[in-house]
Formats: sequence, structure tokens, C-alpha cells
Amino acid sequence: MAKIEGIRIKNFRVLKDITLGMPWTSRDVQPLTPMTAVIGKNGVGKSSLFDAFGFLSDCLKLGVEEGCDARGRGGFERIRTQGSSDPIEFEVQYREETGAWDITYRLAIDLDTAGRPYVAHETFHQFVTEKGEGMVLAFLAVFEGRGLVWRGATEGRQFDNDGFDVKALQELAEGEVSPESEYVELKDSRRLGIATLGALKQHPRIAAFREFLEGWCLSYFTPDAARSLPLAGPQRRLNAHGDNLGNVVQYMEREHPERFNSILDRIAERIPGIEHISTQQSPDGRLLLRFNDRGFSDPFYAQQMSDGTLKVFAYLLMLEDPEPPPFICIEELENGLYHKLLELLAAEFRGHATGESNTSQIFVTTHQPYFVDALTPEETWILEKGIDGFATIRRASNDPIVNAMVDEGLPLGSLWYSDYLERTEANAL
Repeated sequence: MAKIEGIRIKNFRVLKDITLGMPWTSRDVQPLTPMTAVIGKNGVGKSSLFDAFGFLSDCLKLGVEEGCDARGRGGFERIRTQGSSDPIEFEVQYREETGAWDITYRLAIDLDTAGRPYVAHETFHQFVTEKGEGMVLAFLAVFEGRGLVWRGATEGRQFDNDGFDVKALQELAEGEVSPESEYVELKDSRRLGIATLGALKQHPRIAAFREFLEGWCLSYFTPDAARSLPLAGPQRRLNAHGDNLGNVVQYMEREHPERFNSILDRIAERIPGIEHISTQQSPDGRLLLRFNDRGFSDPFYAQQMSDGTLKVFAYLLMLEDPEPPPFICIEELENGLYHKLLELLAAEFRGHATGESNTSQIFVTTHQPYFVDALTPEETWILEKGIDGFATIRRASNDPIVNAMVDEGLPLGSLWYSDYLERTEANAL
């Protein structure tokens, strides 16, 4: 399954310019691990980082103008970094499968002359090496709604530099059209090119990336939402807030009973007393989620269950998806959970993310030391506020002292709690 190797975000709220992974930028940079956790104090930008993934996903599904307004974002000027006049930019580096070359998607969103957000430029290319020399194989280059797209899975324009020159592609898009390329002019500059071109089978690489991005699962799970009473009807996957938890249970009960029983067994190990979880339809067609507790003849309903029970159940249900999403992003999963469950959840996430096949890459934000205790320095990124007020980010494993302390048996969460992972202003200078 495809994995994100790295991501760069520019001019999105407090994230003026941060990079995670991006191995093609330096031989010393390692790609993101199958499970990645970002830790940081309140107010450093963890929610902004999480929402950056949601914003990119919304831009694909809704368009960039609607994406700027969705989820209460308040429009382009509210999410562009304060004081900046530059476009909001994303660079996503991903790999379609193990052993394949990295592919990079770049997107810049700016305001047009009417003051409305639009796609300023969008490119999609692959960096390859041949006989020790690096070159770029381009599949899409669109500027101001016009550009070139290359057909097929392997055909593309090669550049003899080891980087990616946007100006060079812009000049190419304004010049002659080669036999293997096609001139395109998008009807709506507020829609992503990959949304349109990714629907065409003659562009399989673009289509694969669109499918990858569409499959992202962003979880803002809230137990109160899970206690709602949705209309009956099976649904395959949890939505962002989890208010269809009962519908997913209904689907798993009916379509994948063995997987569902496996979840029940694991829930029973982690939350003493839970024997069975099922659904019940009310007379008005609403769906009730009921929990049978050992020792009680009558079931308890989701409205009576603790936040922690609902969360653990929802996360395990997410991991047992028969067709799991390629990327799961979870914000502050620790809220409402007993601290010893956090280490167990970390193990569940890592076991799923590092499975041999058909697994999801998992990205979480947290500030809970008990969860961090279960992480490795390679999996952990530290988000902080720089002296200029903007976010900075670094990998814990980049600090040899941290690596040495963890090797000696000191838990990473304890180092985090004791401020050993924090960079002082003096060090930052």
C-alpha cells in the first residue's frame, strides 16, 4: 500500500515552513515511519498540523475555495500565515509501493485578482536515478489553470537536474507540446487538476495519487458524537467524528463477523467486563449501540458508556477495516483514556502500521507522556514555537543524546515530561 514519505507545509496558519521526512532533499533525511507521532505543548501548532492534512483532503473533494471555508476555517486569509503574502503551499512525497521511486505532488493556493482562492500551480513528478545521475520524470504541470499532462504510467518529461525547477516546467508548458504530452486548460481554477485528470484511465499515476488522497481517514473522534442515535443502515468506515459508530458495527456484524468477534476479544482483554457489543434498531429506525457487561442481564447503551470505552472500541474497529485506508490521522487520541491503555493502543497502531500488507500508515498528535513512552525516537517529532512565533519541528532521533538515553532504558515519555526533549531558546539560536 502507498505510504507518505514526507511532507512540507508553507504558510498555513502557524506553520510558516515545516518539513517532515522528504528523503529526496538530503541523503541524511529518513522517510516517515509507518507510525508517526507529533508531540508538543499547547499552542505550538499540533491542531494546525492535523488540520493541514484535512485541508488538503478537503481541497481535493470540495475545491480550494470551499476547502478554505470548511470545518470552520473561516476563509483563505484566516488560514494563511499571519503577515505573509505568499501562497499556501504543500509538497507531499509518497511511494506507491515498496521498492518504487518516490513521487512528489506540489500545490500552491493563492488569491486571484477578485480576491478568491484558486490553484496557482500544481505539479506531479517522480525523481529517479539512472547510472548514478538524478532526473525528474514529470506527469503533470499546471500553472494558472493551463499546462501539460503526460500520458501513461511511465511516460514523462525528463530533466537533467537533480532537483525540480518549477520555472522550467512553466516555460515548457508555454512552449511546444511534445508527442507524449497533452495541453490542458482547466475549466475551473478552483478545482485541483488531479481531481479532474485523476478520473481518466489514461493517467494512471495521477489516478493512483487521487485515490490515495481520497482514501485518507482523518479522525476527530468525540465520544459525545458516538453517543448519537443515527438512522439504521450499515456503513463501511467511521466518519471523522465517529457519529456513525453504530452503523459501522452493523456493517461489521453482517459482513465480517469473524473480524468483529476478534475486536470483541481484544476489547474484553483491555476493558474488564465487556462481553458483547451489538446493535439494536429502535421503533423509529434509529440505531442503538449496546454493550453487554459481565454480571448484568440487561445491556448498557452507548449513552451510558465511558469515553475511554467508546474510544478504544472505535480505534480497534478502525484498525480492523477489511479494506483499511492508506493513511489514518488521529488528533490527541489520549483524551479520556486510562493511561495504561495508551501503551496498548500504541502497540496496536504500530502492529497494524507495520503489517506485511493491506495496512494503514498512522499519524497521531499527542502531548501524553504515557503514549510517548511506547514510541521510538524515529517515530517521534517534536513541534515547538520558534522565537519568531512560528512553528518548528524536528525528529527526536536527530538528537544523539536522546538516542543514547533511550538506549540506556530511559522511556521517551519520561524525557518528554522532564523537558529533556524541549529545545531552549539559547539552543535554537
